[in-house]
Formats: sequence, structure tokens, C-alpha cells
Amino acid sequence: MPSVPFKKILIANRGEIAVRVITACKELGIHTVAVYSEADRYSAHVRYADQSICIGPAKSALSYLNVAAIISAAEITNADAIHPGYGFLSENAGFAEVCETSGIKFIGPKADVIRLMGVKEQARAFMREMGVPVLPGSPGVLGSPEEALELAEKVGYPVILKASAGGGGRGMRVVNHAKDLPGLFAQAQQEAGAAFSSADVYLEKFIGAPRHIEFQLLADEHGNVEILGERECSIQRRHQKLLEESPSPVVTDAQRAEISVALRKATQAAGYTNAGTVEFLMDETGKLYFIEVNARVQVEHPVSEFVTGVDIVKAQIRVAQGEPLPKILGGPIVLRGHAIECRINAENPDTFTPSPGRITGFHLPGGIGVRVDTWAYTDCVIPPYYDSLVAKLVVYGNDRAEAIQRMRRALEMFVVEGIHTSIPLHQKILADPDFQAGKFDTGFINRFMPAVKTAKH
Repeated sequence: MPSVPFKKILIANRGEIAVRVITACKELGIHTVAVYSEADRYSAHVRYADQSICIGPAKSALSYLNVAAIISAAEITNADAIHPGYGFLSENAGFAEVCETSGIKFIGPKADVIRLMGVKEQARAFMREMGVPVLPGSPGVLGSPEEALELAEKVGYPVILKASAGGGGRGMRVVNHAKDLPGLFAQAQQEAGAAFSSADVYLEKFIGAPRHIEFQLLADEHGNVEILGERECSIQRRHQKLLEESPSPVVTDAQRAEISVALRKATQAAGYTNAGTVEFLMDETGKLYFIEVNARVQVEHPVSEFVTGVDIVKAQIRVAQGEPLPKILGGPIVLRGHAIECRINAENPDTFTPSPGRITGFHLPGGIGVRVDTWAYTDCVIPPYYDSLVAKLVVYGNDRAEAIQRMRRALEMFVVEGIHTSIPLHQKILADPDFQAGKFDTGFINRFMPAVKTAKH
């Protein structure tokens, strides 16, 4: 089937990812439609798009999660396709189906693939069949605390209960002893039901001090799959990432090649198309175990773009148009240099409490190897209704040491006045000897917190 270029794309999102998609569309000569809530009327993505439509009040459920309003906006503006960004409706299989039924291309995987990858125990079973290493655990959703107890005895404590339909730490409980399992099982189910409208939970072996490694993939509609290396995402708090880098300081060339072969096979077997990320935990011995698939573009995609030279968002659009990956990529993927991303959030760096408000001063760092993805500007208001991300500061260096020094320099030159931001926390992370040596895991911030609490800013 020949590729058909899009004439107009609606971005069903807000903030920096909406600006990022608009940027890619402009470079491809595609017109754009921004949707916005009443709280985002003066957001940069509204200003940069060719057209814009208000889809509801500030509350996400009435605006950015309002499928009917978004589809209506696409139909009114004659949009050919919808890019969902990340979060909101980006991994909603029902939304992907509605787009297809409405004759609008969804820039992402097919609905049935989103369903397969979105239900975690199904994704784990599928990956296990494909030869991808998976942590020992339940083969499916747990039916009762008694079933969980029986399985936990076989797997060995500690174990972790996880929500089947979501992530981000919600519906998740670590169980160290059998006597605690029934109560924690009920808590996990209750939290999962409230957060994801599904109380289903599953169980797997708990790794106490893991690293969080994820692999970026691109797949076209002709059966071609490319793996764009891995990202190190272990610097996080309560399962929310703070800093990402590529490549990982601990993944070997042989390990990368082995995992890439397995993921390519699994992606083709699943009929996966467009961009996606496959997430792993690494144990103390360096072995990787699959945990989940994110069937969308990730917040941290810029670090992969820096080290591969591939514009992932433009690739998403071109894949959705029907173009083959060999044409899009122009050759084999080669990793060069090192990239680091710091998420600049509107929050107090000591307490992590949100810090919405008006930005009274805003100066972005620049220079060789520095990129800032943001929707913010001087005198804009950071609303309290959404994610606190203000900007993503991304740097590239010839090696990890240069990237660290470049990021430290860029953080010093990044000025945000009027609100608190996470910049002081990032400065302390980058200055830490263990971080600089690549010696850390997902518990790094917990051990680091006493130093953070005494920070001055």
C-alpha cells in the first residue's frame, strides 16, 4: 500500500509534548490542530498550532479525556490523524477504536495490540512465550488472597502485588511476610480499582534494589522493527522518573544485542506498529526481566533521539502514513555518545509538594549539545490541575562524563522564577559521586533524601 501524507493532525494532549508534536508536524509540512481546556487557553501549544479548539473545563475528565469532544474537534477541522502524545488517552484502546471507526488515523499501535500490552499479566505471558526473560510470578490475574499466598510460597518472599491495568506505583504493594499478604492484597485491589477502574492484580518476585532499564522500539506497517538502544531510568521517586540517560552505564553490547533480537521477534509476532517502549528491571547480578510495555511515545524519548540521530516523533507520523522504516531511518541504528534528560518539575525540591503559579522570570540554557522541550514562558501560569512538568532539559556529550558536566552547566544557566522547581535536586544528583560513577538503583533517591532535605535554594 502506498503511503498517503497527512494534511492535518490533531494533537490530543497539552504541554511540552503537544509543542513537540507540533514542531515535528511543521518540519513535515503538516498543518496542526491544538485542543485545550479552559485552564490552558494561553498555553504555548495553542499559540503554535495552525488551529485550536477548546474542548472543555480544566478537569481532565471533561477535556483531555473527553473522547467525544476530541473526535468532534477532529471532524470539525477535517483532521486526517490524531497524535495522542503520552498520558491521557495515549494507551486507551477504546479511543484508538473510535478514531478508526471515525475514519481518523490513530498515530500509535492498533487497538487490539494496545489491549494486549495494556493488561500486564497478558503482556508478561506473551513475552514469556516469545523468549523474553520475565520475573517469576502469577500466570494471570489473582483470584483470591489464598491463591496469592500459595503462589508466594513457591516464588519466595519478598513478592510484589501490582495492578494489572495501570502503573505509576498505584495498586502496588511489597509483601515481605505471609501474614501481611491478605491485608496488602485488599489494599492493592482497592487502590487499583480507584485508579484504573479495574481491581485486578497480579504477583511477581520482588527485586529489592533493581535498576530500571527500558528499550525504545519503532515498528512500521510492513513488518520492519528497529530497536533504538536502551535508556537508564533508575533515578526515580515513588516510581516517577526524575532523570533518564542513554545508553545505560551497565548494559553491555552483548546484552543489548540479545534483548534487541528477542524484542524484535516479539514485536513482529504481536503485530505491533509505531513507537513503543519495553521496560525491564535489572537485578543485582545484571540480569534483565521484562515488566511492561508502554504503547506510546515516552517522556524521555529525546535522549534516544540524541544518541541515534532519529526523530522519533517524525518517525511516528511517517510510520502512520504507511512509510517503511528503511526509508525513514536511512540505514542501521548506531549509538553514538551519551545523553541525559532532567525533568524540570514545578515542585519544591525538598518536599516534592507541587508549586503551581505564575512564572515571573524564565531563561533557557543553550550552547552545544543542549536541548529544552517546554511549553512555558515568562508570565505563563502553571495550573494545578495537571502533571507538574515545566520543561525537559536534555544534553548530549561524546561520553557520559562530558554529558554530566554539560548538564551541570546547563542547570546552572536555567532560570525559573516565581515558582519552586526541581532544579536544585537535579544539581545535587549530578554532583553525587555514586551517580557520577554509575553506581545507583531505583532506591537512590530514598538514600539521598536526607541530603536533599537540607538543601538550600
